[in-house]
Amino acid sequence: MKLINIGYGNMIASERIVTIVSPDSAPIKRLVQEAKDSGHAIDATYGRKTRAVIIMDSGHIILSSLITDTLAARINGTGGTGDNE
Repeated sequence: MKLINIGYGNMIASERIVTIVSPDSAPIKRLVQEAKDSGHAIDATYGRKTRAVIIMDSGHIILSSLITDTLAARINGTGGTGDNE
């Protein structure tokens, strides 16, 4: 199992990720709100702005303060080490 740092010491299993999307569109905002209402949202932003929404194969939604490009680079092993990129 490969764990990916999604910011501030939080780790998730990379093979369980379905997609990583930007939180700016209305459909994603609705998806996040529905996950919060149903208890399937995990907020890993530590009070910072949500910059990426990670959708897991379990139906959970994880909020990260790292940008999508940084998370993708970490998954692909090509860098993306800074927490505030």
